[in-house]
Amino acid sequence: MLVLPAAASAQAPGTDKSGGAAYAEPTPTPTPPPPPADITVPGAVAQILPDGSAAAPAAAPPQVQQAIFAANKIQAMPYVYGGGHGDFEDDGYDCSGTVSYALHGGGLLDSPLDSGSFMSWGERGKGLWITVYTNPGHAYAVIAGLRLDTSAASVTKSNTRKFKKALERGPRWRPTERSSRGFKARHPLGL
Repeated sequence: MLVLPAAASAQAPGTDKSGGAAYAEPTPTPTPPPPPADITVPGAVAQILPDGSAAAPAAAPPQVQQAIFAANKIQAMPYVYGGGHGDFEDDGYDCSGTVSYALHGGGLLDSPLDSGSFMSWGERGKGLWITVYTNPGHAYAVIAGLRLDTSAASVTKSNTRKFKKALERGPRWRPTERSSRGFKARHPLGL
């Protein structure tokens, strides 16, 4: 009679199939910072906060407040040519993608537009709360008195002492107005 040993239920020392290497626990992916809180300030004019986000005016209609809160969510995003054109959620935004994102957040735009398409969007002229300034090559918005722009045009170093992000490229609230020469002004109906 031939007797064969039964298979061991536990591995014998030194027979670890991993080669004896200890595997480190994977490093957890850092959690991205939460989006800025939806903050309002008294009055009818938005204000840039020290972190670069904006506080919406309490007197503004809900669509205007929501457009500001939406734009706050992309303030740290980079400038990417064509960003925000295919989908509102993107890895970066260009000028019209930035404006589209804010307007969509306010329930004022169903699909992204490019700069040229904004030239016939909405109503002609300046709005009471929101104005989109556009030409075939660039678009920016003024929402409740605050400029949302990927360009730092008209921003100087003296303007950025309080608002460090104002000179950065990409979707940012800008502390200064810029010339609207060469742009058409458009606005959402009633705003």
